[in-house]
Amino acid sequence: MPVAGRDAGVVGERRWYWPAFAAPGIAWLLVLFVTPFYAVVAVAMGGLDPILGQPVPAWWPGAWDPSTLRQVTDSLLGHPPPLFPNLQPVFVRTVAYVFAATALCILIGYPVAYYIARHAGRRKVLLLVLLIAPFWMSYLMRMLAWVNLLQTEGYVNRVLTFLHLLPEPRNWLAGDPIAVVLGLVYGYVPYFILPLYAALDRIDRSHIEAARDLGASPARTFLRVTLPLSFQGLLAAAVIIMLPMFGDYYTPDLLSGNPDTSMFGNFINQFLHTRFGQPRGASLTLLLSAFVAVLMLYYVLSVARATREARR
Repeated sequence: MPVAGRDAGVVGERRWYWPAFAAPGIAWLLVLFVTPFYAVVAVAMGGLDPILGQPVPAWWPGAWDPSTLRQVTDSLLGHPPPLFPNLQPVFVRTVAYVFAATALCILIGYPVAYYIARHAGRRKVLLLVLLIAPFWMSYLMRMLAWVNLLQTEGYVNRVLTFLHLLPEPRNWLAGDPIAVVLGLVYGYVPYFILPLYAALDRIDRSHIEAARDLGASPARTFLRVTLPLSFQGLLAAAVIIMLPMFGDYYTPDLLSGNPDTSMFGNFINQFLHTRFGQPRGASLTLLLSAFVAVLMLYYVLSVARATREARR
């Protein structure tokens, strides 16, 4: 039966009441994400001033020229045009570094998050504060601290040589991939632990108790109950750290500075600060965004599938 008069007005107000709370966030995204991203597209599809070497953005889609984007794509596929760097090894190296760092974050972060959520007791708040403490210092300052630790005469070499794990001090800062991967792990593992802890803390303990009552061992309970129930949190934590890792360029610059350990973000930064290179940097940004969007799409589909299964 249709609602009329005053009741119809109340229903209309309720319909728009809660969506109105999202208006500031939508405006924020439009101003600080959609607009800058469209500017990147305009630069990638635009031209160059032949004298000043500055980009000439193509704001109207009808004037877009995809030639630069096509050149960058061909380079990523291993067929770089003349006088164009081969970007395929850089992309493969970036993917390898990011996945290796993510795997280490899982191996390090999951036990920490599990312990805090299940066994920390009264120390839970203290441990969470210690996890948040690195955020009080900028990422750049923390990486500079690692530079001091990894120097030839730094504490890392002193400890490893004292324990006879290294026959002599190692030059970690001379293009060592291990230093870059460990730097990524150190920089992003707190961002991994916190959302995973939240997911583990939300698991109903009655599920674990039911598995124990049915005779499941602690290991089997973890593998058949805790791990599946925390998978969405694990996936969300992995996505949170992988997205910024793909664009990271501070870590390789500070902990290596060697072209053999350059990541995708280093080439984007290099092109954007090079004369005549801004369209190439913008095109690289678009391709990286497309690759990252695939990861986000997998995460969204996984969450949607888990939500449908939970409602059954």
